[in-house]
Amino acid sequence: MANRPERERTRLDLNPADFPADEPVPTPAPVNPAMNQPVNQPMVEEEVVDSQARRVRVVRTVCTVINLICGLFAIVLGLHVLLVLFDANPNNGFASLINSWSGGISLGLRGLFTPDNEKLQVLLNDGLAAIAWLVIGAVSTYAIRQFALPGPRRTVQYRRNIVE
Repeated sequence: MANRPERERTRLDLNPADFPADEPVPTPAPVNPAMNQPVNQPMVEEEVVDSQARRVRVVRTVCTVINLICGLFAIVLGLHVLLVLFDANPNNGFASLINSWSGGISLGLRGLFTPDNEKLQVLLNDGLAAIAWLVIGAVSTYAIRQFALPGPRRTVQYRRNIVE
């Protein structure tokens, strides 16, 4: 009993039993803490091989860019509506920039509704153009994802390399 190492005791293990004389004392294998693997075992590296990963990343990036551009156009049109509704100075540089930019991205809807009130006219025409830009962004990204991304049945392959 003197040459056998003392087992670790826990609070629940108040009376540890001695190891039987015919059974060897178990010794844990040395572990490399950096790799969390036994030292005497070959190192194993696992890599996920997904042939569709690049396509998925590109499609997501394209859809994000489309959503950002369409959202920016809708924000500019919304700003133009707010500036007109709150009687902003049209000679101001910022108001002039928003007015000229919103004229270019209004999708030809500037003269669609012609009520007598100018504020209502801008609200209807540019508001409809802003909503149209949001719908265009949503529909285009939906179509791109439906046709460019793989279907729901995807298999992922694992490649295991043993480094010695």
